[in-house]
Amino acid sequence: MSLHDDLTNAVDNVLGKKFSLRDGQNVPSSEDVTLANGAVKIEAAFLYADLAGSGRIAKICPWDTTAKIIRAYLDCAVRIIRAHNGAIRSFDGDRVMGVFAGDSKRTNATKSALKIQWATRHLIQKEARKRFKSVKDNDVKIQQACGVDVGVSRAVRAGIRNNNDLIWIGSPPSFAAKLSDLREYPYCTYISAGVYNRIADEAKLSKGVDMWEKRSTKFAGASEVCYRSSYWWKP
Repeated sequence: MSLHDDLTNAVDNVLGKKFSLRDGQNVPSSEDVTLANGAVKIEAAFLYADLAGSGRIAKICPWDTTAKIIRAYLDCAVRIIRAHNGAIRSFDGDRVMGVFAGDSKRTNATKSALKIQWATRHLIQKEARKRFKSVKDNDVKIQQACGVDVGVSRAVRAGIRNNNDLIWIGSPPSFAAKLSDLREYPYCTYISAGVYNRIADEAKLSKGVDMWEKRSTKFAGASEVCYRSSYWWKP
């Protein structure tokens, strides 16, 4: 069979197959979703943590310094997300996605985002400047942003046997990713209105003061309300 025929048959098979959709209470892994036609519907909070300016860091710093900075960022983000009952479901270069289920999903995701900001600013930046001459001499700023949204999404598997992964269909993961792309330093944590309206006070207030500032941003051709914060949370 030629590649042309193989591709034609694959598209016909994928587009013509009906999904077998089920409701999920826990964050699914790839093994939980059938490759052929499986789909899991879940209400969850999605957090995207994205290291900013990694291209500039790679241009200025030696490759191994860049690799260590990215690894340190992802290592901290993963540990924080998991400590707050989040599941890691995607890596993309210098970005990671965490998914949170359960009654406290909004608060857990928001606290994770604020702690990732602390780790970046007060741990990774400090240690990188101390250890790496290229960071100190070029005044390299290690910055990042986290975006969080919540809602119903569907998880399906894409790819072929032995070469596949989950993809997430729905507005919440897409909007969370969009929010993590915003660069408005020192505002490094962004949450949707759906998250802000139902997070616990401990993730909303600092000594009685609201940590969040109402904003709006364009998403999918419309203006969406979001909230930004310059605060961080020391673990």
